[in-house]
Amino acid sequence: MNDTVRIVGAPTDYGTNRRGVDMGPSAIRYADLAAALSAIGHTPRDHGDLRVGRVESDDPGRDDAKYLAAIESVCTRLADDVSDALAAGETPLVLGGDHSVAIGSVVGSARDADVGVLWFDAHGDLNTPVTTPSGNVHGMALAAILGLGEFAETPWANAAGVDPETVALVGVRDLDPGEREAIREHGIAAFSISDIDDRGITAVVAEALDAACGRDGVHVSLDLDWLDPTEAPGVGTPVRGGVTYREAHAALERVADAAAVRSLELVEVNPILDDHNRTAELAVELAASALGKRIL
Repeated sequence: MNDTVRIVGAPTDYGTNRRGVDMGPSAIRYADLAAALSAIGHTPRDHGDLRVGRVESDDPGRDDAKYLAAIESVCTRLADDVSDALAAGETPLVLGGDHSVAIGSVVGSARDADVGVLWFDAHGDLNTPVTTPSGNVHGMALAAILGLGEFAETPWANAAGVDPETVALVGVRDLDPGEREAIREHGIAAFSISDIDDRGITAVVAEALDAACGRDGVHVSLDLDWLDPTEAPGVGTPVRGGVTYREAHAALERVADAAAVRSLELVEVNPILDDHNRTAELAVELAASALGKRIL
């Protein structure tokens, strides 16, 4: 992991049907992200936000993959920014926006590299336009990255350096039938919230890290709805029964200890739904844990 952290905002809400998540990057910055990174020895370099259109002025296009053309534009530019950061010897930290931005983050991180992916999320994000119940692309992000279904024909989305066998889902608790099938068919390591209950967060994360063993490091995708809504109320698709505050920190600390964090993203913070910016503040704390903050 590099000492310089390049912060890139991707203020999108194309991938979801709940407005407000486009303000997530601002909320996370307002929660003293730069100061938190500096306090643990990193040099933050904020490259601002990508230019993103207003969802109200765009045509959603197809019903089974809404705003896909707009998402392609954002993710193509984001992939270049992430790749450029790595080429410059910096660690990319992407601030979403909805989880569709992960397509750009991972494609950029995996460009000419062998990368594992740790996906901390209540959801699998493994739907395709054929299986989606909503048409919202934030629920298809991981399927797009892996080139599943029709995404095999969309090179802007398919991260060639990521294999399904080096992806690990951690803490999932709300899966659609098509996502369960994709997990089984493609051999994706998936650890449910019940696994965490039974075995403990550190044991689960250790096994997930073994699965997500990319030669050139690990991309960490952190959707704040991974946590229980009592801890992170400011998310668009909350699911009861998520991880606790302490479990989340323990997980990210283990990641920092055991893996080369190549790139990181924080997504789905929706300040409109939040309580005094609690969720954005938690996102900052967890990013610091993933990037090396410790009690001692």
